[in-house]
Amino acid sequence: MRTMMASMKTALFVFVHGVIHYAVCRDVTLPTGTLYRVAGFQVSLPCSVSGFEGPRTQEFEWFLYRDDAAGRQMGVVSTRDKGFPYAPFQPRVKNGEVRVERDSGDKVQLVIQRLRAEDQGKYECYTPSTDTTYQGNYSATVAVKVIPDTLQISYTRSLTGQPVPEGAELTLTCSAGIQSEQLTHLSVTFGKRSGGEGTGSDGAGGEVSNVREIISIDKMLGIVPGRGYKKRYDDGEITLEKRNGEAGLAVYVMKMKMVQPDDTGSYFCEASQWIRDPDRSWQKIAQRTLDIGNLTVQQLAESLSITSSPRGEVTLQIGSPLILTCEVLGMPSDVNSGLLVQWMKRGSVSSDTAVAGGVEVEVARMSPDGVVSWGDDLSRSSGGSMEKVSEGKYSLKLFSARPLDSGVYRCVVSVYAGRRNPGPSTPATHTQRSEGVTVNLKTKDVLVSAVAQLPRGPLLKRGSTITLICTATVTTTGPAQAQVQWLRWPIPAPFIRRGQSTTPDLTLPAPPVDDKPRVVAALMYDGVSKIYTNTSEVSIDRLSAVSYRLRVHTATMEDQGMYACHAEAWGQDPHGGWYNTGTRAESNAVTVYLYARAADLLLIPLVVGVSSALFVGIVIIATVTCCFMKRLARQRAQK
Repeated sequence: MRTMMASMKTALFVFVHGVIHYAVCRDVTLPTGTLYRVAGFQVSLPCSVSGFEGPRTQEFEWFLYRDDAAGRQMGVVSTRDKGFPYAPFQPRVKNGEVRVERDSGDKVQLVIQRLRAEDQGKYECYTPSTDTTYQGNYSATVAVKVIPDTLQISYTRSLTGQPVPEGAELTLTCSAGIQSEQLTHLSVTFGKRSGGEGTGSDGAGGEVSNVREIISIDKMLGIVPGRGYKKRYDDGEITLEKRNGEAGLAVYVMKMKMVQPDDTGSYFCEASQWIRDPDRSWQKIAQRTLDIGNLTVQQLAESLSITSSPRGEVTLQIGSPLILTCEVLGMPSDVNSGLLVQWMKRGSVSSDTAVAGGVEVEVARMSPDGVVSWGDDLSRSSGGSMEKVSEGKYSLKLFSARPLDSGVYRCVVSVYAGRRNPGPSTPATHTQRSEGVTVNLKTKDVLVSAVAQLPRGPLLKRGSTITLICTATVTTTGPAQAQVQWLRWPIPAPFIRRGQSTTPDLTLPAPPVDDKPRVVAALMYDGVSKIYTNTSEVSIDRLSAVSYRLRVHTATMEDQGMYACHAEAWGQDPHGGWYNTGTRAESNAVTVYLYARAADLLLIPLVVGVSSALFVGIVIIATVTCCFMKRLARQRAQK
């Protein structure tokens, strides 16, 4: 039994030692063959070694067994011996066409820059031993077949380098094809170099800096937009189409519907031949690049100009028509672009001149589809028009100018290059403004005055009717009306205190400026009254040509305060329309204080009397009760 156990232990030890020993055996690997590569283009054969002993950086030697050399071995290149290459490879190794590139200490690549037909054969990667015992795999081989170069590429029309306007459409055509006995695929890429001239490469040229791929048809016939062009591709601005051509070549057509300034550069078409190796990986075996030419995009800002007329300054009478014209110049005739035209105004009325300060507001606009809309002043939609007079020429007409129409007008044009009907969220390609046109309107000399008063009468009490009179006069030539507005401020604290003066009509120089007034009522220039308070019944009427009355019926304590009237002068233009002259006046402030009624005055002594009587009664009852209880206690103590 013991002998059997010892034999089993020995066998297990030998097995484990063998497994461990096998795990650390040297192993050299190459890609699975056969590999098909194209003559004239670069080939790379990766080789790696693992499970070795000794230094981490291993040496590699490459041999070739040519198909036409009856299996004779030829030294190609070595990492440790410069004299290793055989005569056919010595000049190619010397000039770097054939070389070993080291990826790491145990991984290298055999690179043949331009593969030749005589390079066909079986390649062996050999690693000299650094192990204490010679065991494992020290070399590996892979067969390489060299197939002829049949990749063709051409174009029908090149770019001339002449400037192309921003927003124009660009079409590039490239023909490509392959005729190979092996199953290979073709991919085509359109790209751009952002600077410098093209390389004009007709073979396997090196990489070019500042290269951007625009769009491709990959080896699986899928369309792939380049980095930075995906949004334009998704928006339909860049397309790529494959068509049938002649002589076995397919025609690839790329379109850029609206070129941008960033599209300036040198364009090329690149065709690549792909094959699937036995390990199922895709390898690029040939590539040819063809320069199509240089594109220069002329920016819209360099050619566009916006002018408005009349130029400089214009002065009109009130009621006269105002006509402004906007002209768009420098638009490329071969680019179908949409225009958004706006008329903006900045300014306000001050005497008879337009002041250029204030916020700029939109007067009217015409969208690219010809729809006209008006700004904040919607009344202008019936008193004006905006039209497209001719191509690139737009007019703004105000049939009857008012003082509020004074200001500095500018025409603002937003161009959507290449987009006739842009979407609502589409950004404009370029926006430009015209010089300002200053519009002055001669207004009449208008004087306005306003005086407020509280007619004398009985003291005002809660429940009384408050009557206020405003005398507003307008002095001018021609028809004019006053528009009167009543406002109320709280009474300042010093006026509501104990010992208030009995004077019912207290007039102040001006209303308080710190408190915000409340609008009570207004009588418009056309006789329409407007009431703005809901706390009391209020009425406003016109007693005479200059006298306006405000009445607050059944007044409450909330109706007391400081009242003032504001008067605005409105004039009539020759067409019968009324306009605000901009002249106004503020009256003095009148203080309205409500006194207590007789019933309210009797309430105070009544309340005080009742309270006093209750207090005295309670004191008497408490005193009598206390004395009675003390006497009763003494009587009980004597018993």
